[in-house]
Amino acid sequence: MTAATPDAPLWQPSPERIEAAAVTRFQSWAASRFGAPAEGGYEALHRWSVDELDTFWQAVAEWFDIRFSTPYESVLGERTMPGATWFPGATLNYAEHALRTAEDPARADTPALLYVDETHTQVPISWADLRRQVGALAAELRALGVTPGDRVSGYLPNIPQAAVAFLATAAVGGVWTSCAPDFGARSVLDRFQQIEPVVLFTVDGYRYGGKEHDRTETVAELRRELPTLRAVVHIPLLGTDAPEGALAWAALTSADTEPVFEQVPFDHPLWVLYSSGTTGLPKAIVQSQGGILLEHFKQLGLHCDLGPEDRFFWYTSTGWMMWNFLVSGLLTGTTVVLYDGSPGYPDVSAQWRIAEQTGATLYGTSAAYVMACRKAGIHPGRDFDLSRVQCVATTGSPLPPDGFRWLHDEVAEDLWIASVSGGTDVCSCFAGAVPTLPVHIGELQAPCLGTDLQSWDPSGKPLTGEVGELVVINPLPSMPIRFWNDPDGSRYHDSYFDMYPGVWRHGDWITITDHGSVIIHGRSDSTLNRQGVRMGSADIYEAVERLPEIRESLVIGIEEPDGGYWMPLFVHLADGATLDDDLRAAIKATIRENLSPRHVPDEVIEVPAIPHTLTGKRIEVPVKRLLQGTELAKAVNPGSVDNLDLLHFYADLAAKRRA
Repeated sequence: MTAATPDAPLWQPSPERIEAAAVTRFQSWAASRFGAPAEGGYEALHRWSVDELDTFWQAVAEWFDIRFSTPYESVLGERTMPGATWFPGATLNYAEHALRTAEDPARADTPALLYVDETHTQVPISWADLRRQVGALAAELRALGVTPGDRVSGYLPNIPQAAVAFLATAAVGGVWTSCAPDFGARSVLDRFQQIEPVVLFTVDGYRYGGKEHDRTETVAELRRELPTLRAVVHIPLLGTDAPEGALAWAALTSADTEPVFEQVPFDHPLWVLYSSGTTGLPKAIVQSQGGILLEHFKQLGLHCDLGPEDRFFWYTSTGWMMWNFLVSGLLTGTTVVLYDGSPGYPDVSAQWRIAEQTGATLYGTSAAYVMACRKAGIHPGRDFDLSRVQCVATTGSPLPPDGFRWLHDEVAEDLWIASVSGGTDVCSCFAGAVPTLPVHIGELQAPCLGTDLQSWDPSGKPLTGEVGELVVINPLPSMPIRFWNDPDGSRYHDSYFDMYPGVWRHGDWITITDHGSVIIHGRSDSTLNRQGVRMGSADIYEAVERLPEIRESLVIGIEEPDGGYWMPLFVHLADGATLDDDLRAAIKATIRENLSPRHVPDEVIEVPAIPHTLTGKRIEVPVKRLLQGTELAKAVNPGSVDNLDLLHFYADLAAKRRA
């Protein structure tokens, strides 16, 4: 395929690929069974999915053969947001569906999980063994007194034991929650103390970047500061013995026990996820067994087109919602690849090497990793056998246009590039992958099925071809059932429904194009607003970071007391680069030429590094607060930042400006 022109797609699925896609077969089946449109392709199916919301989700439940142990009274009992009730009366169990493939004698001994560490050694775990371990551990959890609704926590890396512990928790009706072991004790306690877990699964340490990182002291602090714990389970990743009073993982998972799946109401809590918590305690977001089950079946089985022949690899940690999404690949009978280690060890090509070695068909990563590979000048398609990779998906931040071009040029021309966007809040995507649609540079393919996604102006008017707020005007099954410790629902309401009553406002700036695709411009709560024109920070990052001298950047807009507006651009330089007049001029010229004169910053300031959340997102709002004069202790939650020392630079800069 030749490179795309401005109006032509970068990639177009072949007729054979469209015909073979699960979403095509679903549409034909839903047309005969539920009255979905047989013609008009994805656009018609999406319109039907939001116009006939109840019927669509009933169709999803039947297509994926959801096992309701007691039948539902209706699909959508209450439609209001917040407060929608899905499939009232129904009972089911998420883990039962995740392990269903093990019941097939032809698949029982094939890999459910493929575990890879930094040595790039593969360890397969079969469906039968995964089911056996989950059965054994679920029985032990019940013996420890874990009952439906009890919280079970994991301080674990992306290892098979984490997946087993989660599935066993779901099997007994417990509520799972996890943090990665690179989180410090304070960050973990900010999360776990809110939900009061009764069991803690831990490792003695983890390996990252070729080094071992001991976590025994952190685990000891967690045990001291979590008084509700009835049991601590020790996983000896670094080979140490279980500390006094802790249970050994091997002893809890050695039995050959048939799993018993607690049948729970559709809206029974499955897990608690956490917001980044940069400006206060992280929000403890509760999602339901049934809601996640349906949403992930739809997203993975239809949008990602995953099935039993696929291998699903996404670089993630247990502290990011993408881990939960990855493990849900088991629902579609897919082999899930778990990688534990640095994304760039021993070199920046590491993730491509894993994709080759595991035969990944869908490989997910971050936009930042793609751009780092581009800057490093690597050639994955030349240096690795990526012939099984059908789709490269990215999230975490918008994939810049240059990222699309690089993947097309350096991985494969016939490559489905899926830039997706959603959030921890729904543990899924609002817009992104559609296997039957073309890919346009810099754009997400389309809103997802069942997602009534629109772009609104401040008065609530829908926009096409203009920047507006990302809103969802009808409920989704995986929207939070509540926040933990939010008895009157006020924190939940204020997070999403304060601007447009009854309508979910996510906090992103988006454009919906005239051909139905979606462009993400960045967070609206840190949006630049110069002379009344709103601009997304992501657009500036994409332009600036094309320059080889710029490793990373951060742009902030400050409304000043005198009515002025100060927009500094902070740059972290590549090794050997110097921020002199020539580079400043080049930065401004790049922004002016690629965006507009209005996007050009007032100052370009060198910084030692750019601060991030613990899940790797640039911290914009706390930096803005610091520059406005807020004290560091009030501007940011220290436990949410990857390097708190970096924020002192911005606090000191604010003090100098005020002096």
